[in-house]
Amino acid sequence: MRHRRKGKTLDRKNGPRNALLRQLATSVILYEHINTTLAKAKAIKPIVEKLITKGRQKSLATRRFLLKEIVQESAVNKILEELGPRYATRPGGYTRIIKLSPRKGDGAEVAQIQLVK
Repeated sequence: MRHRRKGKTLDRKNGPRNALLRQLATSVILYEHINTTLAKAKAIKPIVEKLITKGRQKSLATRRFLLKEIVQESAVNKILEELGPRYATRPGGYTRIIKLSPRKGDGAEVAQIQLVK
């Protein structure tokens, strides 16, 4: 039974799944949109939104927290310098998921996750 279990396993063990989600979140932050499967897009949406919310206040503690959660330092700089001020007055909802056509090889549902302008 899956009582009180949060998140999706994405058919991976804990370590590889965390690495995948961290890298996808970093890519969304750096490029502001990526194409991935619908399940992965839904899994990284709350992660990206929490990181941006945390980055709205610029402090050393915030920088250290983001460096712990994100793979690249350039992504942390982008959150603190660009995305934090951009979404300073927005109460939430920094990302959107747009469904695309199924992938040709295996028919997987593909979606684009992007940051709202």
